[in-house]
Amino acid sequence: MSLEIPWTEKYRPHSFEDIVSQNVAINSLKEFIKNPNMPHMIFTGPAGTGKTSTALIIAENFLNNEDLSVNLLEVNASDTVRIDFVRNVLKNFVNQNLIKENSLKFVILDEADNIPGQVQQALRRIIEKASLNIKFILLCNYINRIIDPIISRCAVFRFVGLPKEKIIERLKHITKNEKLKIPADKAEKFFELLFFISGGDLRKAINTLQMSVSLELLENLELNEILRISGFMDEKTLEDLTMALKNKDFGKSREIIDSMETLDSRNFIRQLTEALPRVNVEPNKIPTLRAYIGEIDYRISQGASEKIQVSALLAKIIEKMGI
Repeated sequence: MSLEIPWTEKYRPHSFEDIVSQNVAINSLKEFIKNPNMPHMIFTGPAGTGKTSTALIIAENFLNNEDLSVNLLEVNASDTVRIDFVRNVLKNFVNQNLIKENSLKFVILDEADNIPGQVQQALRRIIEKASLNIKFILLCNYINRIIDPIISRCAVFRFVGLPKEKIIERLKHITKNEKLKIPADKAEKFFELLFFISGGDLRKAINTLQMSVSLELLENLELNEILRISGFMDEKTLEDLTMALKNKDFGKSREIIDSMETLDSRNFIRQLTEALPRVNVEPNKIPTLRAYIGEIDYRISQGASEKIQVSALLAKIIEKMGI
């Protein structure tokens, strides 16, 4: 068993055949990249579905290892791509002469949907002026956050969420390859838990598996401990909270929230949403409640107080419950 390198890198796909459950996009790409005059590309879809791996496979298809170091620029756009980066680093890379005639350069911008609009305009101008030897591949979760002038210059490939069975199949493959010893009576629950924590993100599922190994949680396999470390409520806390909500006891539900050492609001909201059937919410009020949950999630993403927003959500759930 090796923990020296992240397993997400160790088990990263290196060929189209290794990409999990993206047959439509991959089959199209296999034909698409046969033409070196292909346009720029946008890969859009949920996190952990193979977008970055596919972009790297395309670059490796055209560049050997030596060329990769000079002809590939891979950037996490969420952190890096601001106006100075576009005007200096990116512009210099695009304008730099190719060492080998007729070869290609690739720019892979991960999380491109987090690039500010003004910076996207500057990026658009660089894409417009780039030579045919420069290929941009933009990766995003939400394509509606990419400006239309960039989208119109790219071929769009959509990646779909991975099915539960495929994620668990991959986790079992890694478990076998790393010779991990998982108690047989808890194995299926463990893989189900990893899938739940991941939310369909294979990368997150693999990271959680490796974290469980590095923290030595597998020998006795305390599933609730893995939940807590991952920022979720353990089963007892969730049970107590749903009971307090069923009893319309806002004070008790707030007390439970306040007692949590760490509150990961996104994970809390997802866990509570999936537990709604256990609370007596009137069926005809669930759509309205789900819309409100989305509003709460948005407020938190914009910097609102997590505890205030979570408290508002608890109050709204109690309000929507039957008599």
